[in-house]
Amino acid sequence: MNNQSDTAWKSTDVRGASHRWKVLGVGFAANASFSAAFSGIPTTAVFLRSGYHLDNGALGLVLGMLGLGIAVSELPWGLLTDRWGDRRVLLLGLLSTAAALGGLAVFAAPSGAHVPGVTTLALGLLLVGLLGGSVNGSSGRAVMAWFREGERGLAMSIRQTAVPAGGGLGALVLPVLASRFGFGSAYCVLALACALTAGFAWHWLHEPAHVEAEARGQRDTQNEQPGRRAAAANVASRRASPLRDIRIWRVALGAGALCVPQLAVVTFGTVFLHDFSRAGVLAISVTMAAVQTGAAVARVWSGSWTDRRGNRRGYMRACSLLTAVLFASLALVTGVAGMHHAAMTTVFALMIVLGGVSASAWHGVAFTELATLAGTNRAGTALAIGNTCVFLTLFVTPLAIPLLLRLGSWPMVWAVASVCALIALPVFPRPARAVELSGSRAYDAT
Repeated sequence: MNNQSDTAWKSTDVRGASHRWKVLGVGFAANASFSAAFSGIPTTAVFLRSGYHLDNGALGLVLGMLGLGIAVSELPWGLLTDRWGDRRVLLLGLLSTAAALGGLAVFAAPSGAHVPGVTTLALGLLLVGLLGGSVNGSSGRAVMAWFREGERGLAMSIRQTAVPAGGGLGALVLPVLASRFGFGSAYCVLALACALTAGFAWHWLHEPAHVEAEARGQRDTQNEQPGRRAAAANVASRRASPLRDIRIWRVALGAGALCVPQLAVVTFGTVFLHDFSRAGVLAISVTMAAVQTGAAVARVWSGSWTDRRGNRRGYMRACSLLTAVLFASLALVTGVAGMHHAAMTTVFALMIVLGGVSASAWHGVAFTELATLAGTNRAGTALAIGNTCVFLTLFVTPLAIPLLLRLGSWPMVWAVASVCALIALPVFPRPARAVELSGSRAYDAT
């Protein structure tokens, strides 16, 4: 952003530059509260299986419904965010998600001899995903609006760190609640977290003055002469729609492919550690929490590092290659161990942590790249495209793993995850040339 734009940005923001950290805090809390649901509920997979009387196929279905709901709703929520603004959409999404989780606690939690059917649970989780899909794009657009180029990689990575942070907290708390107090208590805690975050958003989340001024300017153009309006629309049409930008689709599709190994760990990592390596509940919880904690640290570091280096695309491509190597190694070790795996619980746990962290470390960088390519005013749509691809993977991966287990057991699961990570390498766009990068920054400054 040039000096003139920076001066305008500062002078029109009546809340002060420090307010952006409160907005980032709201974005972090929103993502963490919803992540505790969509990443935390799968960590209770062993208890879901026993509490709801599910086999592995039904377990994969109900876990996949969360991802399907998010994937289906992301793009509509993103388009609505760019039209309504992030505050309205985030408040609506958080409050309705809290209501859906409360409904699960009342109508879809096992109690005594009453065990809800798989259809009830699946539809309930689908609804949570449909409503919670609002959180990702709206909170990301708010952060992009309040932070400038050179700060956005770190800010977006901190926001994305909320996903493993919330998932890690869910991994520590939800299995204990589900096993000791029942799933009703787990759903209630998640609902309370979403409602509390909505209160923070109501108090602190506002669009900066320069974005409000741009919105007023866009409304004023409706009163301009027809020739000037047509010229402005012609310029905007070349840049406005992220749906027509192949670079955005390449980042989004690459992110979807690279999410396969990450989500394999998140959704069935506990089952692998329990069934194959004979790990106990404490070891499983610690391992999954370590995955999420490591991912959170890696995301913050990667955001700051790529801000300094200007190498977001190169970093994403490196993560895909490293993840492919780590999961290929896990497939090899799992296959070689065979029936002699009882003494290798620590080795498997360590490999799950390393692979899970590598497969999660790139999220903040990728979403910063998506928002930067689209520009702040269209960031909601661009982030929604990325999240649609990511959460379609969350739907497909839990459905595919039980099938792979029937065909070839765990080595095949990890081998397929490795291949998917490798596929992301050529899909991600190559590092941008200096001219392209400066053009993108200049556009975002307008």
